[in-house]
Amino acid sequence: MIPSTFEYKKAGSVNEAITLLADHGMNARLLAGGHSLLPAMKLRLNRPEIVIDIGSIPDINTISQEGNEIVVGANCTHAQINTSDVVREKVNILAETAGQIGDVQVRNRGTLGGSLAHADPAADYPATILATNAVIEVEGSNGKRCIAATDFFQGLFMTALKDDEMITAVRFPVVDKGVYLKFAQSASRFAVVGCAAVRTAEGVRVGLTGVADTPYRATAVETAYDGSDQASEHAVEGIEVMSDHFASAEYRAHLAKVFVGRALDALK
Repeated sequence: MIPSTFEYKKAGSVNEAITLLADHGMNARLLAGGHSLLPAMKLRLNRPEIVIDIGSIPDINTISQEGNEIVVGANCTHAQINTSDVVREKVNILAETAGQIGDVQVRNRGTLGGSLAHADPAADYPATILATNAVIEVEGSNGKRCIAATDFFQGLFMTALKDDEMITAVRFPVVDKGVYLKFAQSASRFAVVGCAAVRTAEGVRVGLTGVADTPYRATAVETAYDGSDQASEHAVEGIEVMSDHFASAEYRAHLAKVFVGRALDALK
């Protein structure tokens, strides 16, 4: 299908993009890699009056280390993250996650910020964002603020972003050891179930995606963890598991336990 009529603006800076968002409110959408927005526009599920292209904004497409944090710009592509030496060395789970997204074309164009803002319940990044305890940096008309990973995802395609805000970067603490595993949809490579697990001084942190309509920290697993993979039995404790044409709720719950168990075993 063909999208409905829209105005196109190319923002040259974060401030310009924010101004356009503030001026047009709910009628505006940001365009980065386009892998989420453009298909929705073609199906007319999303009909923005103005599309703001942020793909060429400088300063939000770099990766750097600041102390014990790796700062990844919102416009960094999945391929850029997957091949970054500093990411591979300091937050290898993030590189692993980026390398499992979609196919080569998707990884070369899709961006970290775009994926997080879209908040697809089957996307890969949310599990790793949660397990690494990352912080999302956003900027809007009222200035800059930081959102903890556990506060960012708020429902099906819903985030803590305000209408006039955009993601500018994500801060990842350096991780000693982490792993991301998933059972993928055969065509899209989205996660039917995706599990990210990180070893910490206190035990483990576990993030799950694809299981429910909102990615979540498997705190019941973290509490029960005793060094073995038996804590995986708590993977969907207190969670309303999704059911769709890819997997029933019962099968998805089974997969969640299996992949949490594998992830915990990989951390040993």
